[in-house]
Amino acid sequence: MQSILYNISMNKQLIKAVIAEKQQEIGTAKLLQRGECFDKNSNYVLIGIRRAGKSFTLYQNIQEIISAGIATIEDILYVNFEDERVASIRADELGEILDAYKEMYHQERPYIFLDEIQNITGWEKFARRLAESKYHVMITGSNAKMLSREIASTLGGSYIQRNIYPFSFKEYLEYHGVELEKNWEYKSEQKLTVIRHFANYFVYGGFAESFNKDNKREWITSLYQKILMGDIVERNKIRNPRVFRLLARKLADSVMQPTTLKRLEHIIKSTGDSISSTVLKDYLDYMEDAYLIFSIPNLVSPLTEQQTIVKRYFADNGILNLFLMNGETKLLENIVAVHLNKQYRNTDEDLRLFYYNKGVEVDFCIPERNLAIQVSYNIDDAVTYEREVGGLVKFLKAYDQYSGIIITWDTESEIVVDDMTINVVPVWKWLCATD
Repeated sequence: MQSILYNISMNKQLIKAVIAEKQQEIGTAKLLQRGECFDKNSNYVLIGIRRAGKSFTLYQNIQEIISAGIATIEDILYVNFEDERVASIRADELGEILDAYKEMYHQERPYIFLDEIQNITGWEKFARRLAESKYHVMITGSNAKMLSREIASTLGGSYIQRNIYPFSFKEYLEYHGVELEKNWEYKSEQKLTVIRHFANYFVYGGFAESFNKDNKREWITSLYQKILMGDIVERNKIRNPRVFRLLARKLADSVMQPTTLKRLEHIIKSTGDSISSTVLKDYLDYMEDAYLIFSIPNLVSPLTEQQTIVKRYFADNGILNLFLMNGETKLLENIVAVHLNKQYRNTDEDLRLFYYNKGVEVDFCIPERNLAIQVSYNIDDAVTYEREVGGLVKFLKAYDQYSGIIITWDTESEIVVDDMTINVVPVWKWLCATD
C-alpha cells in the first residue's frame, strides 16, 4: 500500500512541474495573432493537422483572457499530452491533473487547456465531466476520429468544433512583417515584396515552425514522418508501411486528377504489391483522419460516386512538394484547393466545395457562391487557352447564374466571350484578396 501511495504522490509532483513549466512558457511566448475568436462562455475542440498551430491558438486564447483581466497565469491549467512525462496517463487518472492543480493554487475553477488529448484513450468522458461541472475547457487533437459519432455522443454537445489550419498567405506575410497597404498591387516595391514572399510560401507552405528554419525541407520531411508513422501507421497498426508510403507518393502524382479506388489499386499492384479495395479505402480514410489529405467530389456525380471518384489534395504545399520534381502546376492547383477548403468546405456545413466533370472540366465549383474556378499556370499557348477558357465558357453557358475566374501564376486580364466576362488573376493577388 505504501508503494502505491508513493507512486501516486510522485505522479502528482510530476504533474505539478508540468503545469508550472507551461504557465511560465505561455506567459512569455510571443505570438502572431491569427484572428481566431472564441466565445468565453463556450468550450471548444480544436482539430487539424499536426503543427498547424493548435497549441499556439490555445496560447493566444490564454494570453487574451489574461490581458482582459479575466484570469491570471495561476488560473491556467495547461497540459500537453505529447509531453512524455504525462503521455502514459490513463483516462481514469485524468482527474489527478485537476487535483494536482488545486493542491498548487487552492483554486476551485481554473481555465483548462488539454493539448493533443487524443493520445489518451477514453478522454471524452473526462472532457464531458469538466463541461458539466461548468469549467471553461479547450481541447486540441490531430485526428478527426476525435469527433467520431461515438465520441460526439459522449461529449453530448458540450463542445464547439473549430478547424485550425497552417498559416494562410496573408498570415505568412504578417509573420514576416509585411503590411499590405491600400492598392498595394499597384505599388511596384510592395508588389515585388509580396511576389518574393509568395515564391517561398508556394514551395514550403504554411507551417509556422518552418518559417525561420535554414533547412525548411528537412523540417517538413521530419513533420511528414511524424504524421505518417505516429498519427497514421502506429495509431492504426498498419502492418505494411511501405505500401502506405507508396500510396502517398501516388496521390501526390495524381493531384489535379479525379481518381477511383480501382485505379489506385491497379497503380499499387503494378509495382508488385498487393492491396485489397477494403484496405485501400481504410488507408485513405486514415490519411484524411490525420488531415494529411482532403478530397472533393464531382458536382454532377451521383451520391454513391461522390464518395468514390474524387480529387484529392494535400493539406499543405510544403508536404506535397516533398514528392514532386518540377511540380509547379500541381502545387498551384493544390494551394488554391487548400485555400478554398479552408474558406468554404469546413467552416459551414451548408457550404460545399466540388469540381465539375461532365463534358467539360472545371477545377472548382462553389454552388453557394455561384462561382466556378479554373487553375492554370499560364494560358499563353492556344491549346491551354482553349482547354481552360473554352471549358469554363461552356460551363458558364450551361450554368448562367455562375461567374468564373481563372487563377494563374502571374497573368492578369479580362476575357470577354459572348457577353461573359472572365477575370484572370495571379494566385498571389487572389490569396491576398480572399483570405
